Parts: sequence; structure tokens; C-alpha cells
Amino acid sequence: MSLAAALERTLHHEIPLSQAMGVRVTSYDGASLHLVAPLEPNINHKLTAFGGSLYSLAVLCSIRYLRPVKQDMKAECRVGEAEWGRFLRTLGRHDRARLALAVAIRRDGEPAVEFTGRYVVHG
Repeated sequence: MSLAAALERTLHHEIPLSQAMGVRVTSYDGASLHLVAPLEPNINHKLTAFGGSLYSLAVLCSIRYLRPVKQDMKAECRVGEAEWGRFLRTLGRHDRARLALAVAIRRDGEPAVEFTGRYVVHG
């Protein structure tokens, strides 16, 4: 069995949402991961890809799992004053702005999960 096929089987077994979405691992070489999901089971009321499905597919490729979480999950995202101010000024001037946010879920005070996303706001 190829590395990609083994990873796909693991994703479907360990993360049932990936199977419901129809996620397929098209390639994986230990350094680069390529996932694909069909539109049909992931479509929204506007006949485009559902935002939650897009997010889930991206997260499967980019999230860092550092240690297991065996307690209630609490996510934390902080934005510095300077960064937030820059974001608001840009939004005010251009009617759109981007903001990179880092999210951490901790276990016993230590990072257990880390995720960084870039968000775009259109005014």
C-alpha cells in the first residue's frame, strides 16, 4: 500500500468527517501533502463549496498536533494592539484587510494544538 493510500485510510478511520467529505489523498511524500474533496458532498445553498468544508480540508493539511487533549478544549487567539490597529486602518482605507491569526489549544498550560490562518475581511 502506498504512503498516500495508508494516510487516506488513517484519516477516514481517525477523522470520520474526512470520509463524509470524500477527502482523498492524491499524493504524500513525507514533505508535501495533497488532498482533494469533491464538490457534491461539500456544497452550500449557493452551489459553491461550503466554508466549513474548505476550512476542514485546509486544516487537515496545516494544523500542528503536538500532544493529545484529554480535557475540555479551550482555544485561544490573541491579536496585538498594533496589529489590530493596522488591520482596522487598512480596512477603513481600502474596504478590505487581511489578518493572520494564531490559535492555540493548551493542555496543562502547554500548547497541544497550533493553527495559523489568514483571514480576509471585505467591508
